[in-house]
Amino acid sequence: MIGSSFAWSNDNAIIDSSTRFHPVISDSGMVVSQEIFASQVGAEILALGGNAVDAAVATGFALAVTLPRAGNLGGGGFMLIHLAEENKTLSIDYREMAPTGASRDMFLDTEGDVDNAKARFSIQSSGVPGTVAGLLHALDNYGTLSLKQVLQPAIDLARNGFPVSTDLAASLQARQPTLHKNPASKSYFYRADGSGYKYGESLVQSDLAATLERIAKSGKRGFYKGRTAQLIIAEMRRSGGLINHRDLADYRVVERAPICGDYRGNRVCTMPPPSSGGVHMLQMLNILEGWDLQALG
Repeated sequence: MIGSSFAWSNDNAIIDSSTRFHPVISDSGMVVSQEIFASQVGAEILALGGNAVDAAVATGFALAVTLPRAGNLGGGGFMLIHLAEENKTLSIDYREMAPTGASRDMFLDTEGDVDNAKARFSIQSSGVPGTVAGLLHALDNYGTLSLKQVLQPAIDLARNGFPVSTDLAASLQARQPTLHKNPASKSYFYRADGSGYKYGESLVQSDLAATLERIAKSGKRGFYKGRTAQLIIAEMRRSGGLINHRDLADYRVVERAPICGDYRGNRVCTMPPPSSGGVHMLQMLNILEGWDLQALG
């Protein structure tokens, strides 16, 4: 994954129903994400001499800026890493955790049924975020560049702004009724008159830049403690959320052994539970191995 020749798609919205497939060829390193500016950040990190983990972490933080609906710092995720020199594959689990104040029946209505709106969209449904801890864990243990080097591109995108893509413009338009209910998100993602940003217009995120700078300066403490943690807890208290200072300070990343299987002579390793995708993929491959796919056309 390290080299001097890189490739990326020129489409702002990588996932688009009218042009779903984007074949790209490279004889060296390649970065793939759902947003072009974030992918470019990863490719630039490879060009600096960083390894695949450096590029993945830089891309992940950049997505927090350019793909706020999915790449934000308030979420979590999984990472699968293959260490070629050791011939070892490992997984990192940094999904969100339930706060200590959560309870089994907290999303049940008076009839004992699940209130889907409350379970999915209320402040009480917020989990303790794992993205920052997970990306920093990967960088600290398997990366080669400094935190400042890896975070600076995302800081620059947030501080200086970037052109809004058709995908982001449409996303903000679709979510306008929901985001307008919160004064912070309304002022953050929309103009003073409440209208959304249009394709090509610049979106500047000064508060996010400051948050990323605190992470670059203090690492994990720059998010789970200090100013950023205080802001998170203040919003939780204001809106009736459950996350507290201890929840943030106690968050831990978990490394797990991957689950692996064989498919037509190839060893396939993927994410173990609690991710469900890896199990399903191996099940599907096991089913497909019993069929002559070429004969089926």
